[in-house]
Amino acid sequence: MSEDKRIYVLMVSMSLQGHINPMFKFAKHLLSKGVHVTIATTEDGRDGMLKNTKNNSHNSNNDSGIQLVFFSDGLDLDFDRSDTESLVNTIRENGPKNLSTLITDLTKVHNYSCVIVNPFVPWAIDVVVEHGIPCALLWIQACAAYSIYYRYLNNINPFPNMDDLDEKVHLPGLPPFEVRDSPSFILPSTPYHFRSVIKELFQAMDKVTWVIGTSCYEIEEEIVNSMASLTPIYPVGPLVSPFLLGEKESSDVSVDMWIPEDSCIEWLDTKPDSSVIYVSFGSLLSLSQKQVGNIAMALKNSNKAFLWVIKPSKGESNYVSELSVEFLDETKERGLVVKWCPQEKVLMHPSVACFVTHCGWNSTLETLVTGVPVIAWPFWSDQATNAMLMEKVFHNGVRVKYGEDGIVETEEIERCIKDVTEGPRAQEFKKRAMKMKELARKTLQEDGTSNNNINKFITELIVWNPARA
Repeated sequence: MSEDKRIYVLMVSMSLQGHINPMFKFAKHLLSKGVHVTIATTEDGRDGMLKNTKNNSHNSNNDSGIQLVFFSDGLDLDFDRSDTESLVNTIRENGPKNLSTLITDLTKVHNYSCVIVNPFVPWAIDVVVEHGIPCALLWIQACAAYSIYYRYLNNINPFPNMDDLDEKVHLPGLPPFEVRDSPSFILPSTPYHFRSVIKELFQAMDKVTWVIGTSCYEIEEEIVNSMASLTPIYPVGPLVSPFLLGEKESSDVSVDMWIPEDSCIEWLDTKPDSSVIYVSFGSLLSLSQKQVGNIAMALKNSNKAFLWVIKPSKGESNYVSELSVEFLDETKERGLVVKWCPQEKVLMHPSVACFVTHCGWNSTLETLVTGVPVIAWPFWSDQATNAMLMEKVFHNGVRVKYGEDGIVETEEIERCIKDVTEGPRAQEFKKRAMKMKELARKTLQEDGTSNNNINKFITELIVWNPARA
């Protein structure tokens, strides 16, 4: 695409690993089709992102096509952002002004055909509209979560008493599910500041021109179809690294907020096929000491090899303080514990037998694309919905059962490990996982639905913005 005809797109997100990842993945797809992408995120991520970025893409003179720019969320850089209420309230108050200033500066250099916002910065939609730029939403959760939120917040379908977690919910395109499997940001027990973010998003949806999903049509077909007559969602995923799909990387730009320990791949190379239990609960969750102890005991008792990612608690530089010396010593021949790892490479490795996952949507997509059976262990947000999909729609694994104290017992973890790796259903889980892999990989091929949706989106940008293009 010639320089004078080039399309410029701006993406806006908070600098959370699980939010930035899908933005970058979609940016790479757009980049491969000749679109120039700028990603605007909050200042608190600058150091971590630029330090660990393979390509210094914040330098506007580089030829990667992806530029990183930053705006303030209104908090000091050393503020503890685990205080989510202060974070949500402060960015709602200061984010619009700071983002608007940034957009004003950026539009002095380029005309932007579209601004793509993350669901968790709903205030950005009004800012974009005020600048007269078309707005798109990149929905970074399952289409199922989008459907549930949309139908609940717009009173499209009847819902039961949401205080009763055992009540059944019946919605088009989805199997019946319990209230506890709804995305937690609509549950009355969820803190108000989280519920308000999603409410504000869906109140602003009439100002959004496109809703783009990180999922793919083939794995959520009935759900996507059920939304076609409401506000449609157009899946462009699975938004995973191209090498997971057997393709070459279109750019070497990637962002990790933490430096992964690549040594774990060498360690996996020494293990037989389908022999390793991979355990990771994502970038945000911290487990109680009791829960860590139960997992350790179950892994020890399993007599299987394991790779366990434990992000250190805030203020801790190492994971050892949470694990006993005895456990580390007794399992050193068959276990490896790391602080962070290159997850996509791990899931792609033939030695991995199953994935004990918190069911974040990024991890779920990576699991589907690599054909790895799962032990679903959801905690909050959309994770219970994703676990429900794994159990009732994808059929690619089992789900842990929590005790009354909110802790998963050692015996329950052992049961799940056995069920997925050697029980009578193990082969069926693997077969289903490989079937989902086949479906997910097909969609981004030349005539796949996701590839067609990306092309349609770019075409519409040109039609909507003839002057800008």
